Amino acid sequence: MKKISIIIALVCGLSIISCKKDDGISCTTCSSLETASFQVCEERDGNASVGGQNTGTPYNVYVSGLEAAGASCGN
Repeated sequence: MKKISIIIALVCGLSIISCKKDDGISCTTCSSLETASFQVCEERDGNASVGGQNTGTPYNVYVSGLEAAGASCGN
C-alpha cells in the first residue's frame, strides 16, 4: 500500500511540473508617451497577443513595429 501511495504522489508531482512547461507563453511590457503600459505576449503559435487577443502577427514583427513607432518594450 505504501508503494502505491508513493507512486501516485510521484505521478501527480510530475504531471504538475510538466504542465507548467507546456504554457509556452512569454510576455513583455510595452509603453509609449501616448499609451498606458500594456503587455504583449508571444503565443505558442509564435504570434503576438495583446489583451488576450491573438494579433495574427509574428511576435518579433509586432514588437519591432511597436518599437519603430516609438514604444519601449522590455521585461
